[in-house]
Amino acid sequence: MTALNVLEDMGYVAVDNMPLPLLGDLMRSTSGGSGSAAPPLAFGVDTRTYGFDPQELVRRARKLRLRTDLDAKLLFLECDTEILQRRYTESRRPHPLAPDRPVMDSIVEERRQIGWMRDFADLVVDTSSLSPHALKQLLAGHFGLGPQAGTRLAVMSFSFRRGLPREADLVFDARFLKNPHYEPALKPLTGRDPSVAAYVATDPDYKSFVEHLQGLIGPLLPRFDAEGKSYLTIAIGCTGGRHRSVALAEVLAHWLRGAGRSVTLSHRDVEGAGGPDGAG
Repeated sequence: MTALNVLEDMGYVAVDNMPLPLLGDLMRSTSGGSGSAAPPLAFGVDTRTYGFDPQELVRRARKLRLRTDLDAKLLFLECDTEILQRRYTESRRPHPLAPDRPVMDSIVEERRQIGWMRDFADLVVDTSSLSPHALKQLLAGHFGLGPQAGTRLAVMSFSFRRGLPREADLVFDARFLKNPHYEPALKPLTGRDPSVAAYVATDPDYKSFVEHLQGLIGPLLPRFDAEGKSYLTIAIGCTGGRHRSVALAEVLAHWLRGAGRSVTLSHRDVEGAGGPDGAG
């Protein structure tokens, strides 16, 4: 529902829990037959949907992709089982598949029914670690309606200890750089602090790494533009996602913006990162 709300805020006509047999009728009713431009549509479909059939949904999506007057995309949202269970518990809402059974049983059954559909999706988004704001940024990058000059870019920092960001297209490792975690005055700060950024930059390999990073990414962007890629996520990680990766993500985002690119910047694991194992 959060994703549909985001798309609606972006200008889509959003319809949740749309019965599949009515999909064709709704599309014809919004086809702009009076000469007006057809509004963009977003349909939310899941196991609650009347007449839900995953095979039928995939069949309809494939059929829509063949139409030259449409740019149909199938978005598949997924989440780690434990986090999905917690979300249901916190919201106190029953799972639509089996409201009278434990939530975990329903989640397992839902995965059995629809998990294979991810292979047919145009875009798969793992929402496990995404805040509503981060999800909004990601969807805006892929499905924004305004004029777009080239591929939209997202730069993010993260902690390897907390796992790779599944939405990342390009991942770089900054764990070889000097770690501010071991400096008492810098440990409580983050890579957004100038003193931390300056410390990381004193590493003898820092300048070369940044130059090689720019030299690799720069030539790729026109190729992504030509390929029609709408959104690219570049992730930089370190052990705790608090110091080195943050400082580098800030530098990379600044450079890309200076090159005229549309860039969103986020630091996934800044809050709560760090710890006894030398995070930084």
